[in-house]
Amino acid sequence: MQNKRKIAIIGTVGIPAKYGGFETLVEYITREINDDLLDLTVYCSSNAYTEKLNTHNNSKLKYINFKANGIQSIPYDIISIIKAIRYADVLLILGVSGAIILPFITLFYKGKIICNIDGLEHKREKWGRIAKLFLKFSEKLAIKYSQVVVTDNKAIQDYVNNEYKKDSELIAYGGDHVEKLQLTDLIKSKYNLPSNYAFKVCRIEPENNVHLIFEAFSKTNINLVIVGNWDNSEYGIKLKETYTNYSNLFILDPIYDQNELNQIRSNCHVYIHGHSAGGTNPSLVEAMHLTLPIFAYDILYNRYTTNNKALYFRDSNELVELLDKFNDEDLNRNKNDMKRIAIENYTWNKIASKYKNILNT
Repeated sequence: MQNKRKIAIIGTVGIPAKYGGFETLVEYITREINDDLLDLTVYCSSNAYTEKLNTHNNSKLKYINFKANGIQSIPYDIISIIKAIRYADVLLILGVSGAIILPFITLFYKGKIICNIDGLEHKREKWGRIAKLFLKFSEKLAIKYSQVVVTDNKAIQDYVNNEYKKDSELIAYGGDHVEKLQLTDLIKSKYNLPSNYAFKVCRIEPENNVHLIFEAFSKTNINLVIVGNWDNSEYGIKLKETYTNYSNLFILDPIYDQNELNQIRSNCHVYIHGHSAGGTNPSLVEAMHLTLPIFAYDILYNRYTTNNKALYFRDSNELVELLDKFNDEDLNRNKNDMKRIAIENYTWNKIASKYKNILNT
């Protein structure tokens, strides 16, 4: 019998997935990859799990005593890599936080290194100058020392090719795990929801253009329900204070119950996607699978994800214009296009198949 190929998956909070794009990715590719030739191990953050399972989705789980995000992501990834090279034939590294160790381990590690570089972290506004320089350096090392680079969006694939003269495997995210639900009277009452509303859920950060979206909706009578972590930054606190008294703006704190969130998201009349950084955003792909009309910030990432079939805005005036002029025919065409594109490109079966291919070769 052929020996199984040992795969270490590094760089996420872990599974079972609680939140996050990479966590959801690992949850579903480990579920879909049921392969007699692959032996999967996923590294998890001990801090995130009170119950520490030994296995999940036919994968072994190993725990590291650091947080997987923020500054601790660097030692978290480095320690995971050091532990994994003792046995793994392939390292699947998600993100570039631990890439600073790659030049050293490649001196003696003869296995295969695959790195999904995520969005272009060094371009995010939330990072200071030193953090941006470190992230750019980490990205450079990850791309140089990986045998396979994975990018999740055509715009990032083009960037890697132009910036580093290196080809990459284009593999996005699935979104077919989301379930379209009826909005119950209980949830409508709990969150004091209006009958008709646009919807947005995101981290409250400048690159998600929450300020732009608030400015636009404050000039209309159209309801907006928006969910986010308002208290985590000065940016969020100020926005909440500024717009909390507008009767058409329903500003909700994070909702961790997926059923409740899906009820609210499933029943909006339009989904507002303001992200201007990153690549193929998981929440956008999920909204497409829910057959929602999409108004997206006009940037290459979003145009590639939606195949130029969504409606786009570059500033608050353009968003106001979209909100003023849309009709049922436009929205029906939009949402049907989004669903079709999602089924063609963003199902977990197809995504897992692409990962399985690069893990096996």
